[in-house]
Amino acid sequence: MSRAISSTQVLIGTEVVPGTVIFSIESGKILYIESGKQLEVDDPLLELYNVLPVDHRDVSPLVVMPGLVDAHVHLNEPGRTEWEGFATGTKAAAAGGVTTVIDMPLNAIPPTTTIANFNLKIDAAKDQTWVDVGFWGGLVPDNLHHLRPLISMGVRGFKGFMIESGVDEFPAIDPSYIVKAMERVEGQKTVLMFHAEMQPVEPLSGDIESISLGMSASFIQRAPKPVVELLSMDGSGNCQEEHENCHLPHNHAGSIDHKVLSDAQATALAKSPILAAVEPTFGKFARKANHFDSPFFRAVEEKPLDSPLLIAQSEDALLEDIDPTAYASFLASRPDNFETTAIAEIINCSTKFPTVPLHIVHLATHEAVPLIRAAKAKGLPITAETCFHYLSLYAESIANCSTHFKCCPPIRTNDNRKLLWRALRNDIITTVVSDHSPCTPDLKGLEKGDFFEAWGGISSVGFGLPILYTEGKKLSPPITFAEINKWCSLNTAKQVGLSHRKGKLAVGYDADLLVFDPNDKYIVQNQDTYFKNKLTAYAGKEFSGRVIETIVGGNSVYAFGKGHSDVPMGKLILEPRFA
Repeated sequence: MSRAISSTQVLIGTEVVPGTVIFSIESGKILYIESGKQLEVDDPLLELYNVLPVDHRDVSPLVVMPGLVDAHVHLNEPGRTEWEGFATGTKAAAAGGVTTVIDMPLNAIPPTTTIANFNLKIDAAKDQTWVDVGFWGGLVPDNLHHLRPLISMGVRGFKGFMIESGVDEFPAIDPSYIVKAMERVEGQKTVLMFHAEMQPVEPLSGDIESISLGMSASFIQRAPKPVVELLSMDGSGNCQEEHENCHLPHNHAGSIDHKVLSDAQATALAKSPILAAVEPTFGKFARKANHFDSPFFRAVEEKPLDSPLLIAQSEDALLEDIDPTAYASFLASRPDNFETTAIAEIINCSTKFPTVPLHIVHLATHEAVPLIRAAKAKGLPITAETCFHYLSLYAESIANCSTHFKCCPPIRTNDNRKLLWRALRNDIITTVVSDHSPCTPDLKGLEKGDFFEAWGGISSVGFGLPILYTEGKKLSPPITFAEINKWCSLNTAKQVGLSHRKGKLAVGYDADLLVFDPNDKYIVQNQDTYFKNKLTAYAGKEFSGRVIETIVGGNSVYAFGKGHSDVPMGKLILEPRFA
């Protein structure tokens, strides 16, 4: 049995044209595409492909385009299902035109770091997914011997943290371990990905300031010699021009609001090892998030419920008058050089095994662009993603106590946001993802508003298309549907090894489609979301454009005004990577 969908606006390749897409219900694949005109209801081709008149729909003038592939989603099942789960998370994805999500290895318990743990993950996901779901594995100390078997089992790649993750079961790794992992997976079809933040130490190279990097030079606090050489050879861009809209101090380690925070206080925040973890490792919220005693708690048993900032204040008098409810304080604790320091180390690792693909997740700072561009110019297989929230939200607009905006790396300044858009359009950043990272509302601590104590993460899976369309219309030239498809479908499908079947409308590809109304406008309300926990940083914001229908493998899994299909239609992606 086959069905067909037509519109005056169908994204085929890079063009929006009249067209008809015919797809099979049995195989879930696209059978035929008519480009340049719509097939009439009595067209012989419809009869040839066994499409009954009742199964041919014309949705004009709505836009028909490929479903999104969100390559960075925390579904948290098993183990932390009070935060999110496969059913609720994939329903939220489907409501936003996302037809494939790739689940992160944390914050589930156990994390996807061993063969046994992956089998538990698969069992938990069965018969619960409204969209197709693939899986990332975790790269943690002492799991090198699991990497190749996990690749054979269909894990798309591996994510590691270069700074403490905040959950006991997912420890950080260092550059020497990354090199060992690269040696282990060399020649395999996989990718190693990194939460790229490291607290800088003293500079390793004095040569960096002599390189013409514009303002970025002062961010690269710890550049290994091979990276310095790469930067010195890169003549592919004008860094000063890239920073023409940037008016903050060169080191960005200063305060964005001197009424709240002095530069000296900002520097002290950035140097505090207590505050450096991605999530708080001290305080009641850290204790609630972790399911067993942590070595971090045991180290400070005398004050187990103190907030991270209180403990840091006991070690540095400069921190005594810090306002923990001010976003400027939190931002200063994680300056841009946390990211550039880690990314310099990743590039250095890449020079040792230059055939192993590496990927930087949730890039938040534009100051890393010269590093990434230089690595690409050298031919190193390094890619980077950014997130919807880094392209749409900015630090200056975040009010005191608004801890639901906290994430790591942090949302940075409006100037930085604009420059991330430029890097995206210049193909330095190649993908955009949600990094949907939910938790229970109590862990956000909104009643107290302490950014240092609150758990981090933005809930946004399914919001990506309207976010990009809303913000992208403000650009010059305005965003196109082809660009959105490239960043959120084509390139993400390639990143996860599914470019042979997902990411575009083509014969033989999965019949994953969405129907989008670019003219609809609405205000986001927490109660209207499909997340398990109804709390998002986008509440109260106006979106332009709404997903009207989502089709996965030829089956309608969501329709605006009607809701979701009665049964889950998504499949688990367990085939090894195509590339």
